[in-house]
Amino acid sequence: MSGIIIIGNVSDDPFAIDIGHMCGQREDIADIISLKVYANTEFCPRFISDEEDFEHIGRSLEGKTVVICSTATSHTRGSLAMRTLILARGAKDNGAKKVVLVEPDLFFSAQDRGPHLDAGDEARPLDDQKKFDGQPFTSKLYAELLRMAGVDAVVTVHNHSSKVQTLFSNAFKGEFHNLLPYELYADYIKYSDMVVTGKLGDNLILVAPDHGAAPFVNAVHEALDLPKASRMVMEKNRTGERQVSMQVGADSDIQLKDIAGKDVIILDDMVRTGNTVVECCKLLWEGRPNKVCFGVTHFYSSPEGRENLNSPYLSEILALNTIPSILNRDSQGRLRKKIVVLKIEKWIARFLLQTMGEIQRVAKFERDFYSVDMSSKNPRWRPRDWR
Repeated sequence: MSGIIIIGNVSDDPFAIDIGHMCGQREDIADIISLKVYANTEFCPRFISDEEDFEHIGRSLEGKTVVICSTATSHTRGSLAMRTLILARGAKDNGAKKVVLVEPDLFFSAQDRGPHLDAGDEARPLDDQKKFDGQPFTSKLYAELLRMAGVDAVVTVHNHSSKVQTLFSNAFKGEFHNLLPYELYADYIKYSDMVVTGKLGDNLILVAPDHGAAPFVNAVHEALDLPKASRMVMEKNRTGERQVSMQVGADSDIQLKDIAGKDVIILDDMVRTGNTVVECCKLLWEGRPNKVCFGVTHFYSSPEGRENLNSPYLSEILALNTIPSILNRDSQGRLRKKIVVLKIEKWIARFLLQTMGEIQRVAKFERDFYSVDMSSKNPRWRPRDWR
């Protein structure tokens, strides 16, 4: 690991510290970089070098790869983004060969269109363009700023926007890595006691809440290697800004009558208000399943979301810590009794080690590639780590 430096854009960020440790970095991040803030609130980091070395001024990172871990914390996304830009420029100004940004929930991905037609946008109707009249195409700007600052590669998790994926892939020329966590969900579903899968999966139903989620549901189904597990695809109709209606898709493999007595898991990339998933759960209960769970990658904890997801129609929630605040028991609120978080630091570290050719270090993550965080309020909690 002598050629790799792993840092965070916030002091004492546990996510960055854990990834550094799992990648074999012995130095504390605080001994690698000083994340200074001036009295006027301006951010001015400094990579720490030998004070007596006057021969390598501006070249202390020569030949090294710098990995910047950026996760949502008490700082705003705008603040974190600016810190990343400055850190990347600082790394390149001091000779870094390569700068990699690890941002599990890629910032500004919701702002994936502007008022004008862009490459691949010829099919956008005028009324869709009008929705963005006066707005910037911020996700494109973000990609351009990262490149300008010196970022060479971006690693993110389960990005929901095909437009963002295309523009980042073009901007980073093959160095945009959108990691899909299907193996995380599959492993926990198969080997924990959250659900009863049955012989070869005959007691398990995987549900896509809309057609956009179907490819990911298919990927989880393949990773499970339970050929008798069934899949259902729902159709969502938006009837208002926060109102939706749900129905089973006509092209779904199974219908409501086929889920009676079985364990059901809805899988999606993100949840904000929880309205859609609760409506989906309500409809599924008409089929009289044994339980209905929800697996979601990006969990935006908010009072409205916690209120909606506390619904009796939802038995349990499986989330990732791409947004680390979900680990906070206060952020979980009443959901503590039904939420389980799969921590992805090992999984990210494994990917970084693979890309760096550290094959021997990768082997230790062959089975142990994530951790489980669960409140003692959860009925399935046991006084020991499951993994």
